[in-house]
Amino acid sequence: MVGNGQAVVMAKRRAGWRPDQLRTMREAHGLTLEGAGERLREVARTAGLTVPAANFQTLWQHEQGEVYPGPHYRRAYCLLYRSTEPELGFRKALPGEQTQMKLTPAEGEPLGDHVLAVERAVLQIAPGDTANSNSQEVQQRIIDAWKRRHTGGDPNRPTLLMVGGFAGSGKSEFSRFISRLTGWPVLDKDPITRPLVERLLVEMGSDPNDRHSPAYREKVRPLEYQCLLETAYANVDCSISTVLTAPFVAEVSDVQWMRRLTNRCEARGVTVAVIWIQCDLETMHEYISFRSAARDSWKLQNWDEYASTIDPELRPAVPHLVVDNRLGAAISLTDQVRQVFGTVFT
Repeated sequence: MVGNGQAVVMAKRRAGWRPDQLRTMREAHGLTLEGAGERLREVARTAGLTVPAANFQTLWQHEQGEVYPGPHYRRAYCLLYRSTEPELGFRKALPGEQTQMKLTPAEGEPLGDHVLAVERAVLQIAPGDTANSNSQEVQQRIIDAWKRRHTGGDPNRPTLLMVGGFAGSGKSEFSRFISRLTGWPVLDKDPITRPLVERLLVEMGSDPNDRHSPAYREKVRPLEYQCLLETAYANVDCSISTVLTAPFVAEVSDVQWMRRLTNRCEARGVTVAVIWIQCDLETMHEYISFRSAARDSWKLQNWDEYASTIDPELRPAVPHLVVDNRLGAAISLTDQVRQVFGTVFT
């Protein structure tokens, strides 16, 4: 176990961490450490998360402040207690962060509290700049698409929703959430292009997991994004709303590139909307470490060098929306919404 002195140092590294609140919540639910562990494993499996070991020794260390819970534990705790990370004492709330989800029935609405929960979750998609006026339009498209899945058809124009952000920011997780709300398919760069990229790098005499060298950036990356876009255009040409996810760091910063994409989509009656996932370096490092992907090995081994290339305040140079996932705030909320919806959230 970690000594008391080391635990104090760890607590100081985590601003706002209150381990005692986790124990208070467990006791308020009438759970022993062993009982809480069983429930944690159960909710994690149900939600499709990585199932934590959740033995009573580990839970005790969390409550004593000796070990800060990793991302899979924090997500499971939030699901178990129907609470957010700030409510459970894992951190301080971000300015304006939704820290509670109180559901009240909406009279005259067949989906009632479920619609209210969707609306509250979608409200985390906010304007990324003062000049952007289509924030509410994009939010409404997502909500309408979800509602219409239960009544037959979406009256809006098809939408190409581009979700971008740095590695480990939570793009894929948020894209899957939007897809489950709307029924729009997700095209994720990594699973679509990885086999091709790895084989191409090997043929070039490079490491198949290289994502940082000039050879990758200049020769492979452009082809990788071209493959992703050609796949997206196949949907666009059929007027199918699609969620497209990749870092898009260079692309959304290039006004000319975005104009070409928008023009092609508009010619087919498809609206383009950009969502940028805002995240902090500490959370990105934690997510990247947790997923243990081979393509991230260089980033983790050379974190300081990699981090120096990241500007957490970077924003697209085109009209866009922002989802604030600093400290995992947005992903924590989408986890809760998945659980709240139960059988109707399909």
